Amino acid sequence: MSTYRERLWPTPWMFVATALVIPASLLVFLPINTTAGVIVAIVLYLGVAALLLAAALPVEVGGGYLRVGAARLPIEFVGEAEAFTGAEATLERGQRADARAWLGIRGWVGPLVKVQNTDAEDPAPYWLVSTRRPEALIEALRSARAEAHPPV
Repeated sequence: MSTYRERLWPTPWMFVATALVIPASLLVFLPINTTAGVIVAIVLYLGVAALLLAAALPVEVGGGYLRVGAARLPIEFVGEAEAFTGAEATLERGQRADARAWLGIRGWVGPLVKVQNTDAEDPAPYWLVSTRRPEALIEALRSARAEAHPPV
């Protein structure tokens, strides 16, 4: 059973911005052959759009794990989680980032949640996860940790 689920779909402006492959390919192929230019432009744009959709990262808390994409962190190793937005999120992704950290980020999603990894065997000290609902993700992690380790 999942307590939190989100998929980090690309924003509409990403599809608009990548539509620039259409005039670029037309510029290259129209002088050679008009039909080929139009076909290449359409195929290139559909390919780019398909790649954007394939890059939509799933984020889920449930079944004893934090899952981000194909990676899983058992709830028993989830430490404190902290939300970052705006300039603070940019710093966490860049200047403050630890090279050993595990990154589940997407450039089209601004907010981040930093999840401490308490597994001594794991070289990643924390996970940095993009999310559109940071407070909901943090609450789901807290609830899952409370269920995994009920007070005695």
